[in-house]
Amino acid sequence: MKTKNISKNDMLKRISFFKKSMPLPIQMDQTIPQEGKDIVYARELLSVIGLEENSTHNTPINKNAPIKGAAGITMTIAKCPPGQGPGLHNHHQTFETFTVLTGKFLIEWNDNGTESVEIEQFDTISIPPGVCRSFKNISNKEGLLQVIISGGVHDMNDIAFTNAAKVKMEKIQKNLSKKFEQVGFKFNAGQ
Repeated sequence: MKTKNISKNDMLKRISFFKKSMPLPIQMDQTIPQEGKDIVYARELLSVIGLEENSTHNTPINKNAPIKGAAGITMTIAKCPPGQGPGLHNHHQTFETFTVLTGKFLIEWNDNGTESVEIEQFDTISIPPGVCRSFKNISNKEGLLQVIISGGVHDMNDIAFTNAAKVKMEKIQKNLSKKFEQVGFKFNAGQ
């Protein structure tokens, strides 16, 4: 079987250096209160792999991803302080697979989070399409969670948060959910 050679410069384009990672641009928006961002994101969501350069799919994961294109998967590192993690949401067409790198996380699933499991370092859970899920760092130190999204089409049309997330946002600031809706978030999971 024929092999390929790749230059060091080309291979450097396929490396994500953790120390150089930056949060998603929307997470740096100072007009959105941190408490509101915490409902839909890990405190910092660091993009590692985005979709291919020529992809037409709209997802914030693609913005500033140092690696583009890995057979249709995206990968991020979620940094969560103790007690933090995004609320219940689902992915209509894609799997979301979590591996704990540091810390301990509570994973809840189903429309009201009625089922749960605690996972620790190097434990992995893969949530199938259509199932609502959330994660929260339950350790006493910052936790790191690797998040891989695969299968189907993963763009902003694939993700929906529960209406409870919208209600929680509106208690923080009137019309806050609209700022997230403007970039493609939906709050109709389970409806």
